[in-house]
Amino acid sequence: MEVNVLLFGITKDLVGKQMIKLQLSPPATVSDFKKILQDAYPALIELDSVAVAVNSEYANDNHLINVNDEIALIPPVSGG
Repeated sequence: MEVNVLLFGITKDLVGKQMIKLQLSPPATVSDFKKILQDAYPALIELDSVAVAVNSEYANDNHLINVNDEIALIPPVSGG
């Protein structure tokens, strides 16, 4: 199945795109997604923590990803 992945902040800079498409084999979890993503874009391994949202909701590693789900990578934000 193909999923759309939205990239924000440093993730967008590291990948060089605002959105990518990834192929996942169902059933796929967020953990499976992270592995495939890091294999495709090794620069993302350098990030300490990145939140994953599925359909605009934060998702843990066990969350199942379905066909047509939209995934967003949300890097840590610092401010002051």
